[in-house]
Amino acid sequence: MIKCCDEHVELALDIVVDEHEVPPNMTKIEDENLSTNCEFCQNKAVYLVGN
Repeated sequence: MIKCCDEHVELALDIVVDEHEVPPNMTKIEDENLSTNCEFCQNKAVYLVGN
C-alpha cells in the first residue's frame, strides 16, 4: 500500500500498476486523527493505493 497526498495520487497509481499489472484499489483516508504523511513528500496522506 502506498500512502499519498492529492498531488501524488497519479504517481502512486502508476507505480502500483507497473508493479502488479492490475488496476489498484484506491481508498480515501477518512480518519481526521490519523497523521500519516505522503510517501513522496511531507504533505498529509489522503489516499491509500494498492492491491
